[in-house]
Amino acid sequence: VGYYADPEGELEFVQADGENTLSALGQMWAHIDINAIVVAVGALLIVLAWDKLRGKTSGLMRLFPGTLVAVAAGIAYQYLCVRHAPALALSPEHLVTVPVATDWQAFAALFTSPDWSRVGDPSIYLTAATLAVIASLETLLCVEATDKLDPQKRVTPTNRELFAQGAGNVLSGLIGGLPVTQVIVRSSANIQTGARSKLSAIVHGVLLMICVLALPRVLNMIPLAVLASVLILVGYKLAHPSLFRAMFALGPTQAIPFFVTVAGVVFTDLLTGISLGMTIAVLFILHRNYQNSHFMHIESHPDPDQRPLVTMHLAEDVTFLNKGAILKELSGLAENSRVVIDTSDCVNIDYDALEIIDDFRATAAARGIDVTMIEPQLARPLNGVGPN
Repeated sequence: VGYYADPEGELEFVQADGENTLSALGQMWAHIDINAIVVAVGALLIVLAWDKLRGKTSGLMRLFPGTLVAVAAGIAYQYLCVRHAPALALSPEHLVTVPVATDWQAFAALFTSPDWSRVGDPSIYLTAATLAVIASLETLLCVEATDKLDPQKRVTPTNRELFAQGAGNVLSGLIGGLPVTQVIVRSSANIQTGARSKLSAIVHGVLLMICVLALPRVLNMIPLAVLASVLILVGYKLAHPSLFRAMFALGPTQAIPFFVTVAGVVFTDLLTGISLGMTIAVLFILHRNYQNSHFMHIESHPDPDQRPLVTMHLAEDVTFLNKGAILKELSGLAENSRVVIDTSDCVNIDYDALEIIDDFRATAAARGIDVTMIEPQLARPLNGVGPN
């Protein structure tokens, strides 16, 4: 709608002026620009119609994605309006702004070296660490989204991606540039135009650099409303209503961390939102691990002279979290019964769990319980103590 009061936003949900992310949306109604709305709606219609027609043809139309056509239409709109209908043209604050270098000296002045006098300032390192974590998380999220959009369903090597991002950020900082991260818009543009290899990302970056150096005045005619329309469409594809329905269908262990993450990102920030979602997911994992520590099988006999047989199979990994569940089962066994504790499938048993079993074996005779242990043939004790 043409409201760009705070395009970079704030990390905090509640800002210093008392406004928040949602209340700022209410303020836009007092700053509506009709021309921006016309451009935004026109760009949306162009992208939707072009992509629909593009999928049904094999001609020249397939070479140009709808987003590129919409940007070109936005530039044409601004160019024609400035010359023939100034009242319909967008004002400069509604357009892309990139620096324009009139000569090589002005171009060289765009590059600045770091302020090395701040090396001893602790706040610099805190800011750097925060940027590294947030940028890395954003990149990993974009990697996952890009892999899902890839028709060939390939898997991006995330370690290499983060290493390249770190190297790029070092070089960018040395010449006065902003931190870089993977962006889903450019990745989706490559996929939509039929790119099949990582060379597309390199060509994409080279073309961006050439355009910024050679065509800055043309870029500065791109309406921000067009780019907003493209982002809305990309966001809708990534957060399609079917995704939310699918999460509901997967059950609470998947749906609750998902929606907690979404709410956390909206009402706090990216880092906090992801941390909240991961915390909830870990709690579900711990709860499931607590439930799956063992399997009990009780074998009863019609002959009253024959004592019941109880077999307890322990899981592969038994941790201190399972201590309470195992203790409850062993304490509830009937007197004068036979018990088989099977640890043959165990790969690791924490000392706390072993201590519960040892204590039970020491007191079982007093309760008339016969205990049989089935242990795995491991090269080291289950409690991890001893030679490898």
